Amino acid sequence: MEKYAKGGDFLKVNELSIDASILLVELKEANQNMGKVIESIQEVAKHTNLLSLNSAIEAARAGEAGRGFRVVADEIKKLATRSLASTKESTQIVENIQIKANEVMAVRTADVAYDTIDKIDRNLFERNCDAQAWARFDKVKHCFLADDPQRIAACNTLLKSLVEIYEVYIDLYVLDPEGTIVSAGVHTELIGKNFADKPWFIEAKAANAISVSDLYLSPLENRYTVAYTCPIVSDEGEVLGYFSTRFNWDFIYDIIDSARIGKNGEVYVLNKEGYVIASRNRKGVLKDNLKHLEAARRAINGETYGFLFENNGQKSTKIYGYAHTRGYNAYQGKNWSALICETI
Repeated sequence: MEKYAKGGDFLKVNELSIDASILLVELKEANQNMGKVIESIQEVAKHTNLLSLNSAIEAARAGEAGRGFRVVADEIKKLATRSLASTKESTQIVENIQIKANEVMAVRTADVAYDTIDKIDRNLFERNCDAQAWARFDKVKHCFLADDPQRIAACNTLLKSLVEIYEVYIDLYVLDPEGTIVSAGVHTELIGKNFADKPWFIEAKAANAISVSDLYLSPLENRYTVAYTCPIVSDEGEVLGYFSTRFNWDFIYDIIDSARIGKNGEVYVLNKEGYVIASRNRKGVLKDNLKHLEAARRAINGETYGFLFENNGQKSTKIYGYAHTRGYNAYQGKNWSALICETI
């Protein structure tokens, strides 16, 4: 087991929880304490300067007898002047350290946002590929062969097996060109029901290609899902029907929960309208809209990557890192964005 030393003790790497936001808060407190020390030095320097001025006045009154004392007073004044100049430089250095520390945190926050939306895109790209690959399976195409009485049962078994093996799907469906389900993996009771009026089917039929829905709440199981729907094409190029998957959105939280942010930080995934479609605290999905945040607006408008500071007038400052989808390979993305919030 790999270990490293900290304060004389050896700790296992996998037992550590590094919270960069806490480290930066500690750095901020250390800088503030350093600032207090500098303020004390400034007060001493001011008093010393006043003392040297008084000494110079008394030396002038003493005339020749106070010449030596005047020399000492001048040296004290020079020391006080240098002390004041040094404390000003030190104050500037401390402020610069704090600014740079905040910028490091901000860049890191933006990087987390970028990494989060990239991982989501990669995951959804795989789901994109699944639907297109499965639409080409012979048992799927055979659903539309009227001379095979076992065709539907065979396809149902195949779809159920795919759901069980891949685990990330709620269900899989085969629909005819009019939108009626002819085969299902889990909810076979839906066979015969028509879904031609559903947005995901309308979009897929209009595109005549793979189509990805926005996140929606499936009334069937009261679960959030994304539908991938694509044409089922015969060897001769004829559209036989449509293959449609229901991705289990819960698996996206594997990505969100692994984001390296502070305990008090938050992760949001937003759709193109700014509505929350995933959050670390699982709240506000498809209800809360974050367009009131400048960082969210920038991401929604297509800025690939960036960060903003927000000071609420109190001691704490919020950092918003954001990133807009770039898609992945053939998957172009849904104009979604990731938003990370850290408080320092």
